[in-house]
Amino acid sequence: MSARLAPADRWLDWTTDGRDWPHRDISRFVEAGGLSFHIQIAGPEAAPVLLLLHGTGASSHSWRHVLPILARRYRLLVPDLPCHGFTRPQTGTADLSLPGMTAALLALLAIPGVVPAAIIGHSAGAAIAVSLASAISAREGSAATSGQPTHGNPTPAVIGINGAFLPIRGDRLFSPMAKALFSSGISARMFALLARATPLGGNLLAATGSAIDPGGAALYRRLLTSSGHVRGALGMMASWDLQRFDRLLTAFRAPLTLIAAEDDPMVPAANSAHAAGLAPRGRLMRMPSGGHLVHETAAETVCRMIETALDSERPAGADAA
Repeated sequence: MSARLAPADRWLDWTTDGRDWPHRDISRFVEAGGLSFHIQIAGPEAAPVLLLLHGTGASSHSWRHVLPILARRYRLLVPDLPCHGFTRPQTGTADLSLPGMTAALLALLAIPGVVPAAIIGHSAGAAIAVSLASAISAREGSAATSGQPTHGNPTPAVIGINGAFLPIRGDRLFSPMAKALFSSGISARMFALLARATPLGGNLLAATGSAIDPGGAALYRRLLTSSGHVRGALGMMASWDLQRFDRLLTAFRAPLTLIAAEDDPMVPAANSAHAAGLAPRGRLMRMPSGGHLVHETAAETVCRMIETALDSERPAGADAA
């Protein structure tokens, strides 16, 4: 579903809003799929590639603590999702549905021509990761059948962190509300103005149950001052439909590791347990605390779990870097 964005939206400016962005030195901008993508690239060029996908309303900055740890062994691709952060549409429309996000990221991956060894997604980014890995598998399988060149890695593994795989509780109310807010040019701009002048941003962060560092909290508040970013998050929520996602999980044949914090107040750990039970190669790894943004509050622990999951799937004798 293509969504029309408001011409008067304010988008983040890289020169001013990005002046102190985490890992700014590895940022670049790539045009793909009708979008100007902001993406960060780190790690040894010859290492296995990992694609990191943030959740709704966040940006690449949410991986700021994870990035330097995983970049020791892996080549990392860390984009801002469509209409989030510094990724903006080249026209007045963008498809913010799950299929639309998947198609946009496929177009982005086509630029370097790589298939990730694994896709790591947080919250809604985990659902995108499963959808994207499935799309890559279908594409690579079709290429092999027709005798076209393939990348030798037909289906990336997926690691989800507090993955949002089920429809939001009460979504019969929530989805129409998000659609109404998204369609109103005033609402997104008003939200951004309130974020500038009130404790709104801090209150939203408190709802995650995660006590993140002050610098990270300031970056979230900065994102919320952009009506373009706010409209992107609202548009993503308004377009989100996971009613048939169980079927995708049941058919997903690649390794699926789900890390879930038991104290996540936004996406219950039972959500990940449900998904891990459906996937043929699903596995659940639990953390007792950390909240919804556990990859920001306990990056070292989460990275150890990620590397454990990746190492367990490597062929005997393979070297990660």
